Amino acid sequence: MHTPPPSPPGAERTDRSSVRIGALVPLTRPGWVEAGQHLLAGLELAVGEVNDTGGIDGRPLELVVRDTAADPERAAAAVDELAGLGVTALVGEYHSVVARSAASRADALGLPYLCSSAVLDALTEQPTQWVARLSPPQSRGWRIYADFLLGAGHRHIAVAAQPSVYWATGTGILREHLAERGGTVVELDMSVLGPAAVCDALVENRATALLLLVGQPEPALSIVTAVRRDRRLAETLIGAPAGQPEFSAWAASLGVDGAAIPFLRYLPERLGPLGARVGSALRARLAAAPSFVAFEGYDTVLVLAEALRSHGPDRARVAEAWPRVEVEGTRGTIRFTRVPGISVWQWARTPVQVVDRDPARPDHFRVLHSG
Repeated sequence: MHTPPPSPPGAERTDRSSVRIGALVPLTRPGWVEAGQHLLAGLELAVGEVNDTGGIDGRPLELVVRDTAADPERAAAAVDELAGLGVTALVGEYHSVVARSAASRADALGLPYLCSSAVLDALTEQPTQWVARLSPPQSRGWRIYADFLLGAGHRHIAVAAQPSVYWATGTGILREHLAERGGTVVELDMSVLGPAAVCDALVENRATALLLLVGQPEPALSIVTAVRRDRRLAETLIGAPAGQPEFSAWAASLGVDGAAIPFLRYLPERLGPLGARVGSALRARLAAAPSFVAFEGYDTVLVLAEALRSHGPDRARVAEAWPRVEVEGTRGTIRFTRVPGISVWQWARTPVQVVDRDPARPDHFRVLHSG
């Protein structure tokens, strides 16, 4: 942990107009645009509600949005720009590698960052006081997913993976957790294999499950279609721990072929009154069923607003608030602690489910496992 350099002159706003919050969101390709839209909808809904109830000590929250387009360098540049504009804190981001870039830059600048939806364990190289996170670390979520696979009788797993720190880390978590319980993981390199070759490799390796550690829509959609059409693989489970089937574009593109593909979702089994109310408001805003990412966005602003109200809109004081705030969010009571192996303040009790789309009703989800 280190002491950040002093803020440049004029970086902190001293007027009584608005409390500015920088929001990092993927809104254009190659970013996961639908996820970004849901994240932004949650952020904006909560900001509107905070302002409708008096804002922060009479000052409205103002969201200053920057599109990361899933580009780590673009995100780091956005952090610099937003810091110069005098934002009090940063929120958002969906892509883990992008969030890591933003978190490292925010840490260096002494700018509080509440990460909404990225799961890579190592968001910063060293422990930091400036960054907190709502989404569960990848090591927790993907171990829960591995437990689901084992419980369903799958011990010989194949992963179709593209080159990425995120996918490689996920593969390592799965391999270690499964190996301890007699399972195996074979990696299929999607930088050299096509969908037909994936099918052949599944047969050759006698894998009973294939996990999609690849981008959406492609090559994920083509792989699903190829496996579903291959009679040799009629009993093969397709899984997507990163959550590709969560969004409506998946069901629209694949129909019933996109069902029965388990993925991780960060929602409780039942939403309480606040979650139900927010879910209805998000549905109206999105004109679609809200994903867990939209709830993450809403909860982010809820937590940050509490930190601002209790500690004031000063960057250092907001960072000091992370271990002290306790907020009833849409998905449970949110409080941050230090978790072994995680460098940021972490919500340790984020709900984790393994769910899939029901083949009989692809617009409905079935909860298969909870952790």
